[in-house]
Amino acid sequence: MDLDALTAAHRAEWERLDELTRTRRLAGADVDELVTRYRAASADLADVKTTAGRSPQADHLSLVLARARLRLTGASENVLRRIPRFFVLQLPAALYRVRGATLGVTVGFLLIATLVATWIASDPALVASLGSDAQLASYAQDQFTAYYSENPAAVFAGTVWTNNAWIAAQCVLFGISGVWPVYVVAQNAVGLGTSAAVMASYDRLDVFFAFILPHGLLELTCIFVAAAAGLQIFWAWVAPGPRSRGEALAAAGRSLVTVAIGLVFALGLSGIVEGFVTPQPWPWPIKLGLGALALAVFLFYMLVIGRRAVQRGETGDLTEDETGAPELVAG
Repeated sequence: MDLDALTAAHRAEWERLDELTRTRRLAGADVDELVTRYRAASADLADVKTTAGRSPQADHLSLVLARARLRLTGASENVLRRIPRFFVLQLPAALYRVRGATLGVTVGFLLIATLVATWIASDPALVASLGSDAQLASYAQDQFTAYYSENPAAVFAGTVWTNNAWIAAQCVLFGISGVWPVYVVAQNAVGLGTSAAVMASYDRLDVFFAFILPHGLLELTCIFVAAAAGLQIFWAWVAPGPRSRGEALAAAGRSLVTVAIGLVFALGLSGIVEGFVTPQPWPWPIKLGLGALALAVFLFYMLVIGRRAVQRGETGDLTEDETGAPELVAG
């Protein structure tokens, strides 16, 4: 089928459909005509996409159909009806897309934290530069563990949840800079490595891991995912491929900002573990097992459910019905 011939044959019908969508008051006969032309134009759009794929004609007709759909329904789709699709398809697909970058961020974090901890712990002068012996001993013996129980569990869980959710959102939203996610990850790695070095200097490294790992497994993974999503937004701007930079950035932003929303729930679970499990005087295998279970739930959702969503064609982005044609191309 010749695209130019198809466009010439139906241009007047498309223009009439566009005219009807812009008319303020429609009589009964006009509404019937709008429905008929909407159906016909939908079939035309399918023919155009089958023939030529993405084209200026398809973009224009998609916009006309979007306006006609809104005129016919009188309102946009109920947001509540999109919730199941968001959690079953869009969010897991977006998380699955950043799995490789997440692994890279994780390796980088562990490398920095290990190097910092080893470097400081191996040099007593560096340890001494962090504070007096009394201050460091107090931190290792009391303050490190007291931090997790000095406030009521519910209050503490809510505080760390909101704080970590804000950090994750910053990593995604400011990821376009290419700097902020790296800064957040590096800063946390240095802080964790320094804390581990101090605890090791006072033979409390076992306590360090017993209090960090239960909630840290999921909490840090969420931060790694957020940083990975932010860096992928940055990369979409740097290397857009065949698309324009604006189009690539918009698509990456729409799909990966969903990651920030999803991580709010994952970090909520991490906050519950940190507030109600970490400070408990339970055997460490129980606390570590509960933390590992929370992480396993998140990884199953990200990797297994996410893989299935991607196999169904999901990218985490909105559909064309929700966004309309992303760009009109002259020609």
